[in-house]
Amino acid sequence: MTPETGWLPHASRHLGAAKGWTVIFSAELLVQTVLSGLMVGVLYALMALGITFIYSIVKTINWAMGEFYMIGSYIQFVAVHYLLGARWWWLAAIISAAGTFLVGLILEPILIKPMYARPMQRRDDYATVVTIALLLLLRSLAVALGGPNQYRPESDLPVVWIGPLPQEGARVAAFVCALLALAVFWIVIKKTWVGLALRAAAQNRVAVQTSGVDVYRLDAIAFAIGVALAGLAGALLAPLFMVFPTNGAVTTVKGFEIIVIGGLGSIPGALVGGLLLGLAESLGAAFISSPYQNVYGFLLVIVVLIVRPDGLFGERGREA
Repeated sequence: MTPETGWLPHASRHLGAAKGWTVIFSAELLVQTVLSGLMVGVLYALMALGITFIYSIVKTINWAMGEFYMIGSYIQFVAVHYLLGARWWWLAAIISAAGTFLVGLILEPILIKPMYARPMQRRDDYATVVTIALLLLLRSLAVALGGPNQYRPESDLPVVWIGPLPQEGARVAAFVCALLALAVFWIVIKKTWVGLALRAAAQNRVAVQTSGVDVYRLDAIAFAIGVALAGLAGALLAPLFMVFPTNGAVTTVKGFEIIVIGGLGSIPGALVGGLLLGLAESLGAAFISSPYQNVYGFLLVIVVLIVRPDGLFGERGREA
C-alpha cells in the first residue's frame, strides 16, 4: 500500500463507478457517521427502555409512549422559551422528565390499575384499547392547545469538536444527558430498595404481594419511570427534531423496533438495540441513501427476526 492509496483521514474511494454509480468513502466521514449514530442511538434507547421497563413490571405494552415523548418536548419548549431561557436548557430537561413522571403517576391508577384490582379477562386487549385511546386523547389535546405548528427550543450550545470532527452542540449535550439518565436509572434499579422491589416484581408479582409489598404502587412507580424516560428523550431531542403534536409517532415506531431487536422485557437489549438502530440509520443514510433512513431500521429488524426471532437478549418461552 503506497502513501498515495493509504487510509489517510481525507483519503477517499470511488466504488462502483463501472456500474454507473459512485460512493465517496472517507475514514473521517465514517468516524463522524458512527459517532452521530451512537449519539442518536442512546436517545432512542431511552424510549425503548421506557417501553420495556413498563412491560417487565406491569406486563403491559404502552402504545401511548410516543405521546409522553411529545409531552416532554412541549414542556421543554415552554420552559426554555417562556420561563428559563436557552442557557438553562438542562434544567428544563429535568422539569420535562419530572412533569411526565407526575403525569404517569396520576394516569396509571386510573387506566392501568383496574386490570389487576379486579378480575378481568383479556387484559392485553384492555391495555391495547386503553393506551391507544390515551394516545388519541393526548395528541388531540396537543393540537387543541398548541396548534399544528412546529416549534424549536432555543439553544445557545456551540459546535463541539471531537478530535478533528465537528458535532452539533445540542446533539452532544443530549447524548451526555442521556448517558447520565441511564446511569441514574441503573443506580435506582440496582442500589435502592425501590429498585429491589421492582426487580422482584418483574420476576414474581405474586411473591412480592404476599411479602407485604404494595404491588399496585410499584406498578404506578414503574409506569411513571417508563414514561419519564420517554419524556426526557423528547426534551433532549426537541432542538434536533422539532416540537409538534405527532412528533412521537416515529419515535414510538423506533422504540418498538429496538425492543424487537433487543428482546421484549430486556433492559440490556433495549440499550444494545438502540445503539444498533442508530448506527444502521446513520450509516445507511451516509453511504447508501438518506431519503431511506427509516428503511434501514426495518431491514435490521427483519434480519434479527430471521436469525433470532426472540431478539438478541430475549428469552425463549418454555413449551409444555
